[in-house]
Amino acid sequence: MYSESDLDAAVAAGKLNAEEAAKFRAFIAAQKTAPAVDEEYVRLLTGFNDIFVSIALVLVLVALGFLAAPTGASGLCVAAASWGLAEYFTRKRRMALPSILLLVFYTVGVSSSLIWMIGLNFGTGLALAAGNFVPGAVSGTLLLCPALIGAAAYLHWRRFHVPITPAAGAGGIIFFGMAMLMGLVPSLRPFWSWLLLGSGLGVFALGLRWDISDLARTTRRTDVAFWLHLLAAPLIVHPLFHMLGLLNGGAGGGGAIVAIGVYLALGVVALLVDRRALLVSALGYVIYALSFVLKHSGVIGSDLSYTALVAGMALLMLSAFWHKAREGLLALTPLGVRQALPPV
Repeated sequence: MYSESDLDAAVAAGKLNAEEAAKFRAFIAAQKTAPAVDEEYVRLLTGFNDIFVSIALVLVLVALGFLAAPTGASGLCVAAASWGLAEYFTRKRRMALPSILLLVFYTVGVSSSLIWMIGLNFGTGLALAAGNFVPGAVSGTLLLCPALIGAAAYLHWRRFHVPITPAAGAGGIIFFGMAMLMGLVPSLRPFWSWLLLGSGLGVFALGLRWDISDLARTTRRTDVAFWLHLLAAPLIVHPLFHMLGLLNGGAGGGGAIVAIGVYLALGVVALLVDRRALLVSALGYVIYALSFVLKHSGVIGSDLSYTALVAGMALLMLSAFWHKAREGLLALTPLGVRQALPPV
Protein backbone atom coordinates (compact mmCIF):
# COMPACT_ATOMS: atom_id res chain seq x y z
CA MET A 1 0.00 0.00 0.00
CA TYR A 2 1.46 3.34 -1.05
CA SER A 3 0.38 6.74 0.19
CA GLU A 4 0.42 10.15 -1.47
CA SER A 5 3.43 11.12 0.65
CA ASP A 6 5.27 8.01 -0.63
CA LEU A 7 4.67 9.16 -4.21
CA ASP A 8 5.93 12.63 -3.30
CA ALA A 9 9.04 11.07 -1.75
CA ALA A 10 9.64 9.02 -4.92
CA VAL A 11 9.39 12.18 -7.04
CA ALA A 12 11.74 14.06 -4.69
CA ALA A 13 14.25 11.19 -4.88
CA GLY A 14 14.14 11.17 -8.69
CA LYS A 15 12.64 7.66 -8.94
CA LEU A 16 9.53 9.10 -10.64
CA ASN A 17 8.98 12.38 -12.40
CA ALA A 18 6.00 14.59 -11.58
CA GLU A 19 4.22 13.68 -14.84
CA GLU A 20 4.46 9.94 -14.13
CA ALA A 21 3.14 10.45 -10.60
CA ALA A 22 0.21 12.49 -11.94
CA LYS A 23 -0.60 9.78 -14.49
CA PHE A 24 -0.52 7.13 -11.75
CA ARG A 25 -2.91 9.16 -9.59
CA ALA A 26 -5.24 9.65 -12.56
CA PHE A 27 -5.18 5.90 -13.28
CA ILE A 28 -6.09 5.00 -9.69
CA ALA A 29 -8.86 7.63 -9.70
CA ALA A 30 -10.29 6.15 -12.90
CA GLN A 31 -10.20 2.65 -11.39
CA LYS A 32 -12.20 3.91 -8.41
CA THR A 33 -14.55 5.94 -10.66
CA ALA A 34 -13.91 8.95 -8.42
CA PRO A 35 -11.28 11.69 -8.44
CA ALA A 36 -8.45 11.23 -5.98
CA VAL A 37 -9.20 14.58 -4.38
CA ASP A 38 -12.64 13.23 -3.35
CA GLU A 39 -11.40 9.95 -1.89
CA GLU A 40 -9.96 11.54 1.28
CA TYR A 41 -7.05 9.13 1.56
CA VAL A 42 -5.64 8.76 5.08
CA ARG A 43 -2.63 6.59 5.71
CA LEU A 44 -3.37 4.33 8.67
CA LEU A 45 -1.80 0.99 7.72
CA THR A 46 1.10 -0.05 5.51
CA GLY A 47 0.49 -3.74 6.24
CA PHE A 48 -0.37 -6.17 9.02
CA ASN A 49 3.07 -5.58 10.48
CA ASP A 50 1.74 -2.16 11.55
CA ILE A 51 -0.82 -3.90 13.76
CA PHE A 52 1.77 -6.36 15.09
CA VAL A 53 4.21 -3.59 15.99
CA SER A 54 1.42 -1.42 17.43
CA ILE A 55 0.35 -4.15 19.85
CA ALA A 56 3.94 -4.55 21.00
CA LEU A 57 4.36 -0.79 21.44
CA VAL A 58 1.20 -0.51 23.55
CA LEU A 59 2.36 -3.37 25.80
CA VAL A 60 5.82 -1.85 26.25
CA LEU A 61 4.71 1.74 26.88
CA VAL A 62 1.80 0.87 29.20
CA ALA A 63 4.06 -1.46 31.21
CA LEU A 64 6.75 1.21 31.36
CA GLY A 65 4.22 3.73 32.63
CA PHE A 66 3.09 1.43 35.44
CA LEU A 67 6.66 0.52 36.40
CA ALA A 68 7.66 4.19 36.62
CA ALA A 69 4.50 5.21 38.49
CA PRO A 70 6.02 4.88 42.02
CA THR A 71 8.70 7.44 41.09
CA GLY A 72 6.13 9.98 39.88
CA ALA A 73 7.90 10.21 36.53
CA SER A 74 5.60 7.86 34.64
CA GLY A 75 4.56 10.40 32.01
CA LEU A 76 8.10 11.60 31.45
CA CYS A 77 9.37 8.04 30.93
CA VAL A 78 6.57 7.24 28.48
CA ALA A 79 7.17 10.46 26.54
CA ALA A 80 10.92 9.83 26.34
CA ALA A 81 10.45 6.19 25.31
CA SER A 82 7.88 7.19 22.67
CA TRP A 83 10.31 9.70 21.18
CA GLY A 84 13.13 7.16 21.14
CA LEU A 85 10.99 4.46 19.50
CA ALA A 86 9.75 6.99 16.93
CA GLU A 87 13.35 7.50 15.80
CA TYR A 88 13.20 3.98 14.38
CA PHE A 89 9.57 3.17 13.60
CA THR A 90 8.66 6.64 12.29
CA ARG A 91 11.83 8.11 10.80
CA LYS A 92 13.40 4.91 9.45
CA ARG A 93 10.53 2.47 8.94
CA ARG A 94 7.84 5.08 8.12
CA MET A 95 5.15 2.89 9.70
CA ALA A 96 1.75 4.59 9.80
CA LEU A 97 -0.22 3.19 12.75
CA PRO A 98 2.80 2.82 15.08
CA SER A 99 3.73 6.44 14.33
CA ILE A 100 0.23 7.61 15.31
CA LEU A 101 0.29 5.58 18.52
CA LEU A 102 3.75 6.81 19.46
CA LEU A 103 2.63 10.40 18.95
CA VAL A 104 -0.45 9.81 21.14
CA PHE A 105 1.64 8.24 23.90
CA TYR A 106 4.18 11.06 23.63
CA THR A 107 1.45 13.73 23.95
CA VAL A 108 -0.27 11.99 26.87
CA GLY A 109 3.10 11.48 28.54
CA VAL A 110 4.04 15.14 28.23
CA SER A 111 0.58 16.22 29.41
CA SER A 112 0.60 13.98 32.47
CA SER A 113 4.15 15.13 33.26
CA LEU A 114 2.99 18.74 33.25
CA ILE A 115 0.06 17.90 35.53
CA TRP A 116 2.41 16.06 37.89
CA MET A 117 4.98 18.87 37.90
CA ILE A 118 2.44 21.47 38.96
CA GLY A 119 1.48 19.34 41.93
CA LEU A 120 -1.65 17.61 40.66
CA ASN A 121 -2.56 14.12 39.58
CA PHE A 122 -4.42 13.19 36.41
CA GLY A 123 -7.76 12.90 38.23
CA THR A 124 -7.53 16.40 39.63
CA GLY A 125 -6.30 17.56 36.23
CA LEU A 126 -9.55 16.36 34.66
CA ALA A 127 -11.52 17.97 37.47
CA LEU A 128 -9.64 21.19 36.86
CA ALA A 129 -10.54 21.19 33.15
CA ALA A 130 -14.17 20.59 34.07
CA GLY A 131 -14.13 23.56 36.41
CA ASN A 132 -14.61 21.49 39.57
CA PHE A 133 -11.23 22.07 41.17
CA VAL A 134 -9.56 25.26 42.38
CA PRO A 135 -5.77 24.97 41.98
CA GLY A 136 -4.89 27.62 44.54
CA ALA A 137 -1.13 28.11 44.82
CA VAL A 138 -0.32 26.36 41.54
CA SER A 139 -2.45 28.74 39.47
CA GLY A 140 0.56 30.71 38.22
CA THR A 141 2.25 27.57 36.98
CA LEU A 142 -0.80 26.76 34.87
CA LEU A 143 0.04 29.74 32.66
CA LEU A 144 3.00 27.83 31.25
CA CYS A 145 1.18 24.60 30.44
CA PRO A 146 -0.49 25.51 27.12
CA ALA A 147 2.79 26.95 25.83
CA LEU A 148 4.78 23.89 26.97
CA ILE A 149 2.43 21.35 25.39
CA GLY A 150 2.41 23.41 22.18
CA ALA A 151 6.22 23.54 22.17
CA ALA A 152 6.44 19.77 22.78
CA ALA A 153 4.08 19.08 19.85
CA TYR A 154 6.01 21.49 17.63
CA LEU A 155 9.34 19.80 18.37
CA HIS A 156 7.82 16.40 17.58
CA TRP A 157 6.41 17.76 14.32
CA ARG A 158 9.75 19.24 13.26
CA ARG A 159 11.48 15.95 13.92
CA PHE A 160 8.98 13.35 12.66
CA HIS A 161 6.22 15.10 10.66
CA VAL A 162 3.48 12.72 11.80
CA PRO A 163 0.23 14.17 10.35
CA ILE A 164 -1.76 13.82 13.57
CA THR A 165 0.74 15.98 15.51
CA PRO A 166 -0.91 19.41 14.94
CA ALA A 167 -4.29 17.99 16.04
CA ALA A 168 -2.74 16.38 19.13
CA GLY A 169 -0.95 19.62 19.98
CA ALA A 170 -4.14 21.62 19.49
CA GLY A 171 -6.05 19.21 21.73
CA GLY A 172 -3.42 19.53 24.46
CA ILE A 173 -3.39 23.33 24.23
CA ILE A 174 -7.19 23.46 24.45
CA PHE A 175 -7.24 21.10 27.47
CA PHE A 176 -4.63 23.09 29.40
CA GLY A 177 -6.00 26.41 28.17
CA MET A 178 -9.47 25.56 29.48
CA ALA A 179 -7.94 24.33 32.72
CA MET A 180 -5.98 27.55 33.10
CA LEU A 181 -8.99 29.78 32.43
CA MET A 182 -11.34 27.83 34.69
CA GLY A 183 -8.77 27.82 37.49
CA LEU A 184 -7.57 31.40 37.26
CA VAL A 185 -10.85 33.07 36.32
CA PRO A 186 -13.68 31.17 38.06
CA SER A 187 -16.22 33.67 36.73
CA LEU A 188 -15.67 32.17 33.27
CA ARG A 189 -16.86 28.70 34.28
CA PRO A 190 -20.51 29.29 33.29
CA PHE A 191 -19.25 30.16 29.81
CA TRP A 192 -17.12 27.06 29.25
CA SER A 193 -19.35 25.87 26.41
CA TRP A 194 -18.81 29.10 24.49
CA LEU A 195 -15.06 28.90 25.06
CA LEU A 196 -14.99 25.30 23.85
CA LEU A 197 -17.09 26.22 20.81
CA GLY A 198 -14.64 29.01 19.97
CA SER A 199 -11.78 26.55 20.30
CA GLY A 200 -13.53 24.12 17.94
CA LEU A 201 -14.10 26.83 15.35
CA GLY A 202 -10.43 27.78 15.65
CA VAL A 203 -9.32 24.19 15.03
CA PHE A 204 -11.71 24.00 12.06
CA ALA A 205 -10.22 27.19 10.62
CA LEU A 206 -6.74 25.74 11.07
CA GLY A 207 -7.82 22.59 9.24
CA LEU A 208 -9.18 24.72 6.39
CA ARG A 209 -5.86 26.53 6.18
CA TRP A 210 -4.03 23.23 5.69
CA ASP A 211 -6.67 22.15 3.17
CA ILE A 212 -6.38 25.33 1.11
CA SER A 213 -2.62 24.87 0.89
CA ASP A 214 -3.20 21.54 -0.94
CA LEU A 215 -6.50 21.62 -2.83
CA ALA A 216 -5.44 18.66 -5.01
CA ARG A 217 -4.77 16.63 -1.84
CA THR A 218 -1.56 15.04 -2.99
CA THR A 219 0.75 15.86 -0.06
CA ARG A 220 1.02 15.26 3.67
CA ARG A 221 -0.91 18.48 4.29
CA THR A 222 -4.20 16.77 3.50
CA ASP A 223 -3.56 14.18 6.25
CA VAL A 224 -2.85 16.99 8.72
CA ALA A 225 -6.13 18.68 7.76
CA PHE A 226 -8.03 15.40 8.16
CA TRP A 227 -6.99 14.99 11.81
CA LEU A 228 -7.72 18.66 12.56
CA HIS A 229 -11.25 18.32 11.17
CA LEU A 230 -11.71 15.10 13.13
CA LEU A 231 -10.87 17.03 16.32
CA ALA A 232 -12.89 20.12 15.39
CA ALA A 233 -16.30 18.46 14.96
CA PRO A 234 -16.82 17.23 18.56
CA LEU A 235 -15.39 20.49 19.91
CA ILE A 236 -18.08 22.33 17.97
CA VAL A 237 -20.98 19.91 18.45
CA HIS A 238 -20.48 19.06 22.14
CA PRO A 239 -20.92 22.62 23.51
CA LEU A 240 -23.81 23.29 21.11
CA PHE A 241 -25.63 20.16 22.28
CA HIS A 242 -24.89 21.12 25.89
CA MET A 243 -26.38 24.58 25.38
CA LEU A 244 -29.48 22.94 23.88
CA GLY A 245 -29.82 20.85 27.07
CA LEU A 246 -29.31 17.47 25.40
CA LEU A 247 -26.37 16.47 27.59
CA ASN A 248 -27.94 17.25 30.96
CA GLY A 249 -31.45 15.90 30.45
CA GLY A 250 -33.02 19.34 30.22
CA ALA A 251 -33.89 19.38 26.53
CA GLY A 252 -37.31 19.25 24.97
CA GLY A 253 -38.26 17.94 21.57
CA GLY A 254 -37.58 21.36 20.03
CA GLY A 255 -34.00 21.36 21.29
CA ALA A 256 -33.37 17.90 19.86
CA ILE A 257 -34.76 18.96 16.48
CA VAL A 258 -32.49 22.00 16.51
CA ALA A 259 -29.57 19.69 17.33
CA ILE A 260 -30.36 17.54 14.30
CA GLY A 261 -30.52 20.74 12.25
CA VAL A 262 -27.05 21.63 13.53
CA TYR A 263 -25.76 18.26 12.34
CA LEU A 264 -27.40 18.75 8.94
CA ALA A 265 -25.70 22.15 8.68
CA LEU A 266 -22.43 20.44 9.58
CA GLY A 267 -23.16 18.00 6.75
CA VAL A 268 -23.44 20.89 4.28
CA VAL A 269 -20.10 22.24 5.51
CA ALA A 270 -18.59 18.75 5.21
CA LEU A 271 -19.75 18.54 1.60
CA LEU A 272 -18.35 21.96 0.78
CA VAL A 273 -14.91 21.26 2.24
CA ASP A 274 -15.08 17.57 1.19
CA ARG A 275 -14.39 16.22 4.67
CA ARG A 276 -16.39 13.22 5.85
CA ALA A 277 -14.40 13.33 9.10
CA LEU A 278 -16.61 16.21 10.28
CA LEU A 279 -19.65 13.94 10.14
CA VAL A 280 -18.01 10.85 11.59
CA SER A 281 -16.56 12.43 14.72
CA ALA A 282 -19.90 14.07 15.60
CA LEU A 283 -22.03 11.03 14.74
CA GLY A 284 -22.57 9.87 18.33
CA TYR A 285 -24.16 13.19 19.25
CA VAL A 286 -26.68 13.17 16.40
CA ILE A 287 -27.65 9.53 17.08
CA TYR A 288 -28.43 10.56 20.65
CA ALA A 289 -30.47 13.56 19.47
CA LEU A 290 -32.31 11.52 16.83
CA SER A 291 -33.12 8.85 19.41
CA PHE A 292 -34.47 11.56 21.72
CA VAL A 293 -36.75 12.96 19.00
CA LEU A 294 -38.06 9.59 17.80
CA LYS A 295 -38.65 8.30 21.32
CA HIS A 296 -40.48 11.37 22.57
CA SER A 297 -42.57 11.61 19.42
CA GLY A 298 -43.84 8.08 19.96
CA VAL A 299 -42.46 6.84 16.61
CA ILE A 300 -40.29 4.17 18.23
CA GLY A 301 -39.52 2.82 21.65
CA SER A 302 -36.29 3.23 23.53
CA ASP A 303 -34.34 0.75 21.40
CA LEU A 304 -31.27 2.57 20.09
CA SER A 305 -30.87 0.11 17.22
CA TYR A 306 -33.72 1.78 15.29
CA THR A 307 -32.00 5.12 15.58
CA ALA A 308 -28.68 3.66 14.48
CA LEU A 309 -30.42 2.07 11.49
CA VAL A 310 -31.91 5.39 10.39
CA ALA A 311 -28.61 7.26 10.84
CA GLY A 312 -26.63 4.52 9.12
CA MET A 313 -28.94 4.41 6.11
CA ALA A 314 -28.78 8.20 5.79
CA LEU A 315 -24.97 8.13 5.82
CA LEU A 316 -24.89 5.31 3.27
CA MET A 317 -27.12 7.31 0.94
CA LEU A 318 -24.92 10.35 1.41
CA SER A 319 -21.82 8.27 0.67
CA ALA A 320 -23.35 6.86 -2.52
CA PHE A 321 -24.26 10.32 -3.83
CA TRP A 322 -21.42 12.28 -2.22
CA HIS A 323 -19.81 13.42 -5.48
CA LYS A 324 -23.13 14.38 -7.11
CA ALA A 325 -24.21 16.23 -3.98
CA ARG A 326 -20.91 18.15 -3.91
CA GLU A 327 -21.23 19.01 -7.56
CA GLY A 328 -24.72 20.44 -7.09
CA LEU A 329 -23.77 22.31 -3.91
CA LEU A 330 -20.64 23.84 -5.43
CA ALA A 331 -22.68 25.01 -8.41
CA LEU A 332 -24.66 27.17 -5.97
CA THR A 333 -21.52 28.48 -4.25
CA PRO A 334 -20.04 31.89 -5.20
CA LEU A 335 -17.00 31.61 -7.46
CA GLY A 336 -14.65 33.23 -4.95
CA VAL A 337 -15.55 30.67 -2.29
CA ARG A 338 -15.51 27.77 -4.79
CA GLN A 339 -11.92 28.54 -5.78
CA ALA A 340 -10.82 27.98 -2.17
CA LEU A 341 -12.51 24.56 -2.01
CA PRO A 342 -11.36 21.18 -3.37
CA PRO A 343 -12.55 20.73 -6.97
CA VAL A 344 -15.10 18.11 -8.02
